[in-house]
Amino acid sequence: MSNVFASPHPLVAHKLSRMRDKNTEPKKFRELVREVAALLTYEATADLLTTPRELETPLQKMTGVELQEKIGLVPILRAGLGMVEGIWELMPVAEVWHIGLYRDEHTLRPVEYYNKLPLEPTVSVCLILDPMLATGGSAIATADVLKRWGVKKIKFVGLIGAPEGIKAMQTTHPDIPIHLAAIDDHLNERAYIVPGLGDAGDRQFGTG
Repeated sequence: MSNVFASPHPLVAHKLSRMRDKNTEPKKFRELVREVAALLTYEATADLLTTPRELETPLQKMTGVELQEKIGLVPILRAGLGMVEGIWELMPVAEVWHIGLYRDEHTLRPVEYYNKLPLEPTVSVCLILDPMLATGGSAIATADVLKRWGVKKIKFVGLIGAPEGIKAMQTTHPDIPIHLAAIDDHLNERAYIVPGLGDAGDRQFGTG
C-alpha cells in the first residue's frame, strides 16, 4: 500500500468519528465533510510545484513562492460535491469539473451519465473527490476519463476506503496516490463499507 495515505491527524480522526455516528444530522454531516476534505487536501497537495515570486513586505523585498500547477477538482456526483467547498477555501482558484456516475445496483458497476470536460485539459493536476472508495469502480472510471482527457498528475481524495476498492484502484491505476481519512474493514453484500458511515450522499443531502 505504498501509494495509500491514511491520515494520522487526530483532528481528522475526531471529525470522522462524528460523521460515523448515525445520530449526526445532515447539516453537521455536511460541515464535517467540508472540514475533513480540506484537511486531507492539505496533506495530499504537499508536493505541488511552486515557482519563485518577487514581492515586498512592509519591511523589505524578498523572494516568495506561488503555485506553479493549475488544480482541477473532479467531484464524482453526487456525494463528491460536498467536498468541494472545503477545498475551495484552501485553493479558491481551483477549477471544478463534474463527472456523473452512479452504481448499477444489480451489477455494482459504474454507469457514466454526465461529463462536460472540454476537449483539451485546462489543469495540470486533478483531485478526484469521492467520500467512499468502496468497490473502486467509480474512481477507476473517473481516472480513465481524466487520463483520456490528457491529465498526467491525478490524486484520489476520499474519506473512507475499503481494502477491496483500494486494491482495485491500485491494480488499474498504480500511479495514482490515494489519500483517505481511514481504511475500514471490508465491504458487505451490498458493497457498502463496514463499519463505514452509511451512504455519504444520502447523509449529506438528507435523502436517506
